[in-house]
Amino acid sequence: MHPVLELLTARIAEGSTPGQRTDSRRLALAVEGGSSRGTYSSGMVLALDELGATAAFDAVYGSSAGALNTAWLLCGRSQTGVRTWWNPAVMRRIINPLHTLRGRAVIDLEYLVHQVYSVLEPMDFPAILANPVEFHPLATDADTGESTDLQPFINDVAGIKTALAASSCMPVLAGPPIAMGGRRFVDAGIAEPLPFRTALAQGATDVLVLRTRREDEVPARVPRVQDVVVPRFLRRYAPGTITAWREQYQHDLEDERLLREDARLASVRPPARAPDVGALERDPAVLRRAVELGRQAVYDALEGLRKAS
Repeated sequence: MHPVLELLTARIAEGSTPGQRTDSRRLALAVEGGSSRGTYSSGMVLALDELGATAAFDAVYGSSAGALNTAWLLCGRSQTGVRTWWNPAVMRRIINPLHTLRGRAVIDLEYLVHQVYSVLEPMDFPAILANPVEFHPLATDADTGESTDLQPFINDVAGIKTALAASSCMPVLAGPPIAMGGRRFVDAGIAEPLPFRTALAQGATDVLVLRTRREDEVPARVPRVQDVVVPRFLRRYAPGTITAWREQYQHDLEDERLLREDARLASVRPPARAPDVGALERDPAVLRRAVELGRQAVYDALEGLRKAS
């Protein structure tokens, strides 16, 4: 078993919690985004919750949909979180290309955070604030292009909601940047889609990375149409991110190399047989299947722990 997974299983077995560790290591969870592809990491997070793994981490880092899923984990309601993904009424409202006919963004983050997560399928925001496991949603600074940890800006429930929206503010699809702490932010995926670099920079000795791309997927350049439309949007609303957008492919290649070579990093990915989930996927059957496969991927990675329990 990978040393990161060994540490995780040891901490789960001994019931280790933040502030009461018997080891000197700092274990972080880093969760990839990808809009509807986040169904995979949602299922992975559900498995960690079911295995009692939440308290084994010292901090969790999430990019875009990964931030949403880590929030569900920390509030103890990951089962509720996965349910929202395959609710057709909810998904049709959150992701709807027809919104553009009314001058609105395709992805309705306002509805997601303030209706779905606050009324229809409530997230326990106070529990996130009270959890000793640190919550680090990331976003991309619209004026500098830098990956930014939003944790210092979160002081209350409203701050969590704003951070979740900012981390998930996809260019073009989700509208203009979201203001927080006197700055403006867009989707974390532009600067740091796999949020393990920030975790390592902040002192993590071990990082479990939950991926939303299959085992057989390799980094690819963005489609030509996106490479035309998105930069136009960014020049108008988030000019500082243009360089980060252009360097995504090389950045992805370097991330893959580090995940292969750096012993501090262990990753769990959807299997090669998993369906290709697009960023705007709304089919309940496809999304539910992705959740199930993500959940199984974590159980497979932690097979020994599952048998022991």
